[in-house]
Amino acid sequence: MDQPFTLVGTARPKPERAAELKELLLSFVEPTRQESGCLEYHFHEDRDEPGVFVFYEAWRSQADLDAHLALPHMRAFWERRMDFLESDLDIRFLTMHSPYPARSAARA
Repeated sequence: MDQPFTLVGTARPKPERAAELKELLLSFVEPTRQESGCLEYHFHEDRDEPGVFVFYEAWRSQADLDAHLALPHMRAFWERRMDFLESDLDIRFLTMHSPYPARSAARA
Protein backbone atom coordinates (compact mmCIF):
# COMPACT_ATOMS: atom_id res chain seq x y z
CA MET A 1 0.00 0.00 0.00
CA ASP A 2 1.19 3.52 -0.71
CA GLN A 3 1.82 5.81 2.20
CA PRO A 4 -1.39 7.25 3.67
CA PHE A 5 -2.32 10.84 2.95
CA THR A 6 -2.69 12.32 6.42
CA LEU A 7 -3.67 15.63 7.92
CA VAL A 8 -4.38 17.34 11.21
CA GLY A 9 -6.83 20.21 11.32
CA THR A 10 -7.74 22.68 14.02
CA ALA A 11 -11.03 24.56 14.20
CA ARG A 12 -11.42 27.59 16.46
CA PRO A 13 -15.13 28.34 16.56
CA LYS A 14 -16.87 31.54 17.47
CA PRO A 15 -17.78 31.02 21.16
CA GLU A 16 -21.50 31.32 20.49
CA ARG A 17 -21.29 28.66 17.75
CA ALA A 18 -18.96 26.15 19.46
CA ALA A 19 -21.66 23.72 20.63
CA GLU A 20 -23.35 23.78 17.24
CA LEU A 21 -20.07 23.22 15.41
CA LYS A 22 -19.16 20.36 17.73
CA GLU A 23 -22.42 18.57 16.95
CA LEU A 24 -21.98 19.17 13.23
CA LEU A 25 -18.43 17.85 13.21
CA LEU A 26 -19.45 14.84 15.31
CA SER A 27 -22.13 14.05 12.73
CA PHE A 28 -19.38 13.63 10.11
CA VAL A 29 -17.45 10.94 12.02
CA GLU A 30 -19.35 7.73 11.31
CA PRO A 31 -20.26 8.46 7.66
CA THR A 32 -16.65 9.43 6.96
CA ARG A 33 -15.32 6.26 8.57
CA GLN A 34 -17.52 4.28 6.18
CA GLU A 35 -15.91 5.82 3.07
CA SER A 36 -13.75 3.30 1.25
CA GLY A 37 -10.62 5.47 1.23
CA CYS A 38 -10.78 6.46 4.89
CA LEU A 39 -8.12 4.74 6.99
CA GLU A 40 -8.46 6.84 10.17
CA TYR A 41 -10.80 9.65 11.16
CA HIS A 42 -10.74 11.06 14.68
CA PHE A 43 -12.36 14.13 16.19
CA HIS A 44 -11.00 15.68 19.39
CA GLU A 45 -11.47 18.65 21.68
CA ASP A 46 -8.40 20.34 23.11
CA ARG A 47 -8.13 19.64 26.86
CA ASP A 48 -6.33 22.92 27.54
CA GLU A 49 -8.61 24.98 25.31
CA PRO A 50 -12.16 23.61 25.51
CA GLY A 51 -14.09 24.55 22.41
CA VAL A 52 -11.06 24.16 20.14
CA PHE A 53 -11.55 21.13 17.92
CA VAL A 54 -8.83 19.01 16.34
CA PHE A 55 -9.31 16.30 13.78
CA TYR A 56 -6.90 13.69 12.49
CA GLU A 57 -7.49 12.02 9.16
CA ALA A 58 -5.60 9.36 7.23
CA TRP A 59 -6.71 8.58 3.70
CA ARG A 60 -5.54 5.93 1.29
CA SER A 61 -4.65 8.68 -1.21
CA GLN A 62 -5.11 12.33 -2.11
CA ALA A 63 -7.82 11.21 -4.55
CA ASP A 64 -9.75 9.60 -1.68
CA LEU A 65 -9.58 12.81 0.35
CA ASP A 66 -10.68 14.80 -2.72
CA ALA A 67 -13.66 12.46 -3.16
CA HIS A 68 -14.57 12.98 0.51
CA LEU A 69 -14.40 16.75 0.16
CA ALA A 70 -16.59 16.61 -2.96
CA LEU A 71 -19.50 14.99 -1.08
CA PRO A 72 -22.52 17.31 -0.79
CA HIS A 73 -22.41 17.63 3.02
CA MET A 74 -18.70 18.41 2.95
CA ARG A 75 -19.08 20.99 0.17
CA ALA A 76 -21.92 22.61 2.16
CA PHE A 77 -19.77 22.73 5.29
CA TRP A 78 -16.78 24.15 3.42
CA GLU A 79 -18.92 26.92 1.90
CA ARG A 80 -20.35 27.97 5.27
CA ARG A 81 -17.46 27.13 7.60
CA MET A 82 -16.74 30.79 8.36
CA ASP A 83 -20.24 31.13 9.84
CA PHE A 84 -18.90 28.94 12.67
CA LEU A 85 -15.22 29.88 12.86
CA GLU A 86 -13.27 32.79 14.32
CA SER A 87 -10.48 32.11 11.82
CA ASP A 88 -10.18 29.67 8.96
CA LEU A 89 -9.31 26.04 9.59
CA ASP A 90 -5.63 25.40 10.25
CA ILE A 91 -4.88 22.29 8.21
CA ARG A 92 -1.47 20.64 8.22
CA PHE A 93 -0.66 17.89 5.75
CA LEU A 94 1.66 15.27 7.18
CA THR A 95 4.15 12.71 5.99
CA MET A 96 3.80 9.56 8.08
CA HIS A 97 7.11 8.05 9.16
CA SER A 98 5.62 5.36 11.41
CA PRO A 99 2.86 3.58 9.48
CA TYR A 100 1.07 0.64 11.00
CA PRO A 101 2.25 -2.74 9.72
CA ALA A 102 -0.10 -4.38 7.24
CA ARG A 103 -2.91 -6.09 9.10
CA SER A 104 -3.61 -9.71 8.42
CA ALA A 105 -7.15 -10.67 7.42
CA ALA A 106 -7.61 -12.34 10.82
CA ARG A 107 -6.85 -9.09 12.65
CA ALA A 108 -8.65 -6.68 10.32
